[in-house]
Amino acid sequence: MTTLVVPDRRALFAGFFMVGLSGFGGVLPHAQHMLVERRRWLSQQQFAEMLGLGQVLPGPNIVNVAVAVGARFHGASGALAACGGLLLAPLGVVLLLASVYASYQQLPLVQGLLRGLGPTAIGLIFGMALKLAARLPRRVLPWLLLLATFVAVAIWQLPLLPVLLLLATLGIAASWFWPGSTR
Repeated sequence: MTTLVVPDRRALFAGFFMVGLSGFGGVLPHAQHMLVERRRWLSQQQFAEMLGLGQVLPGPNIVNVAVAVGARFHGASGALAACGGLLLAPLGVVLLLASVYASYQQLPLVQGLLRGLGPTAIGLIFGMALKLAARLPRRVLPWLLLLATFVAVAIWQLPLLPVLLLLATLGIAASWFWPGSTR
């Protein structure tokens, strides 16, 4: 078992700054790599739990994850450090790119670049989903919850929030009443 590291506020800011700087369109895979594999601040299970929390809260998932990770280690000041680090670099880059895009948006090269970025971002998210799924417990219930969520949202196109609230409640209840069902 890998020993986890407790970051200070400066490390939270710097780590999430690099995630924000490097993660165009696919920030969550970068965050997972930084938090779990490179810096070892969280286990894969802890990351999956934080991501689940980030998805049921309003706002961008990665911002919610940054706030949750920062708060876990240093309360409100850690949340501010992580969130500030995450958002500072992209804010500057987006402002710069917006001014460049306004001047060159009609060029075929620019339009082609934008069309090519979508599939790449989807690939990054799919890769991260496979990494997370590989770490799911070898029990029936977690896989049923995963499948039910996928079917409800991707196939039936039900609204995400009610699906997450219902299935998260079922998962929590199952963990409470049958402790071995989700571990």
